[in-house]
Amino acid sequence: MSERPLYVIKVGSSTLLHPEIFAEIAAVRGRGARVLVVAGGAEGIERHYGSIGRTMPSLTLRNGDTVRYCPPEEMPHIADAYRRVTLPMVEAGLAAHGLTVLTHVAAYGGLVTGIVNKPLRVTENGRAKVVRDHRAGTVTAVDTERLRVLLDAYDVVCLSPPVRDADGGSDLNVDADVLAATLANALGADHLRLVTGSAGILTDPADPASTLRDAFPGTAGVYAGGRMKQKVRAAELGLLGTADVAVTGPHTMSDPQGWTRFWAAEPSADLALLSRAVQIPSVSYDEHELVRYLVQWCRERGIEARVDEAGNLVAERGEGPRTLLLLGHADTVPFNWPVRWESTGGDSGAHATDTDTDADQDPVLHGRGSVDAKASLIAFLEVLADTDTPVPDGWRLRVVGAVEEEVSSSKGAFHARDHYPADAVVVGEPSGSEALTLGYFGLFKLRVTVTVRSGHSAGFEALSAPDHLTDSLQRIRRAVLKEADDALSAVIDLSCSATTESQTATAILNFRVPPMADLDALRTAAANAVGDDVTITFLRATPGFAGGRSTSLAKAFGRALNRRDIRPRYLLKKGTSDMNTLATTWQGVPMVAYGPGDSALDHTAEEHIGAAEYRRGRAVLRDAVAVFFELAGAGDRARRQAQEVTR
Repeated sequence: MSERPLYVIKVGSSTLLHPEIFAEIAAVRGRGARVLVVAGGAEGIERHYGSIGRTMPSLTLRNGDTVRYCPPEEMPHIADAYRRVTLPMVEAGLAAHGLTVLTHVAAYGGLVTGIVNKPLRVTENGRAKVVRDHRAGTVTAVDTERLRVLLDAYDVVCLSPPVRDADGGSDLNVDADVLAATLANALGADHLRLVTGSAGILTDPADPASTLRDAFPGTAGVYAGGRMKQKVRAAELGLLGTADVAVTGPHTMSDPQGWTRFWAAEPSADLALLSRAVQIPSVSYDEHELVRYLVQWCRERGIEARVDEAGNLVAERGEGPRTLLLLGHADTVPFNWPVRWESTGGDSGAHATDTDTDADQDPVLHGRGSVDAKASLIAFLEVLADTDTPVPDGWRLRVVGAVEEEVSSSKGAFHARDHYPADAVVVGEPSGSEALTLGYFGLFKLRVTVTVRSGHSAGFEALSAPDHLTDSLQRIRRAVLKEADDALSAVIDLSCSATTESQTATAILNFRVPPMADLDALRTAAANAVGDDVTITFLRATPGFAGGRSTSLAKAFGRALNRRDIRPRYLLKKGTSDMNTLATTWQGVPMVAYGPGDSALDHTAEEHIGAAEYRRGRAVLRDAVAVFFELAGAGDRARRQAQEVTR
């Protein structure tokens, strides 16, 4: 299955009259995402029926709402409206941006199937009536395997109602917003956007600026009338899946100020930003939506914030030549699942603050990134926004949410290394709220390839490419471990191929090396361990880093932990982090890593963090930043006094 992010974007046929929407969709595709558009048809159906001189029948429900009447004889005309009016508009609009587009009604080939709804109770001429032939339905199955193939083959796939009847009857009309949410859930989409003509859901229909910014299950329906009711229904359905959900408008997705975002329930206000950050998927290369949301959050609180050239979040407070850098990362490893808060009994924590509470009495947040490492990044931002943590004159407190930390590029950290010099750095990685990481092993990664002539495996002294590769890997391992006996090694990828003339085997050999390892010596040892018939490509050689406990930064965290009666634990981790990237060129800069959460849960399907753990980590971080600035101020005063004495 493709790891590229998936957007499901529902657009109504009236929205398709606005060319901006096609540019917006093209921009999403331009970021590397897969795109599934779901097209609504009210405008297209009206136009088509007018062109064929046919009147679209309607029904009046008992609550007074009017719905389109879809008996079997109308379904071919409704399908034709999509095929002849709506879908060609989508294809032409996107093709104008150079995109390859596949458009179909969802019934095509059984891509989406459903069952007919129960008979409708309506009012006709003032009398109650039951309508049994209304071909409206509910989706029950999605052919996700074929849809994923199509999504990988085309820039954009666009589906519309109707869907196929699972019982073999005529096709079924379904609500396009609900269809979009159902498809998003079935496909495990990352982002669901329901595009409308208003600025999201308005609390006052007469005021276009009255956007309901945040909605939770059951809270938005009171503001929804007419067609907006179905958007609320669809949005709440989307919350059951993996996507972040928003009703966007007017007609484009460019301005989050005009969005109504839907969130799962939150246990308390002080956990809201953490909860929402985890609910916005941000797998590596798809950090855009999360970074944009966090920039907006900062600006609403008067914090200077922006997206830099690498795509990083950059937010800061204070001015001056000296900087304390809080460097987190916005991306996660692949695989998302529905985010949820799970109560572990007792008080939900709704009125708790940054105090050490009994973990058994606090809710637990389950979701990708909750530990690695959105909890750290969000704690950084909340401390930055805390005006009770003053930034002294001459100092700047800067938070960077780096992109692509979880992949080999480390694009965000390299950009930070080259553009945001700092006097001290806290890297946001889970150490646990009661421990401090002083350093990390380095990374030494190489690709090993061997090629042999093809031959029968039963031949005399026959040596296959996999055999030769296995022997070569062992030789390289022994040579590298002789230079760095504390190193850890693993083969992390293996592949074979063959032609009529030769057989090739390739492996990626990964070493975690201690901070003092000589990477040049490791390169030489690996190259000398094998013959000329083995090709070695060095993919990564990132040094380790280990700081001491005596730096002002480490002391600040030690004091902050002691204030909470926590005896600090100091860690040297076998993994790597953005600390290693900074250390490639930064010399003499104090660095530590700190963040709430159990790092044993990193990259697992059980990733979760407790509210008490997060609150404690945030409080320790806040105290540590304050103590660091106090120590820095004391040091500055001492230097000034020494200079005065020498004068």
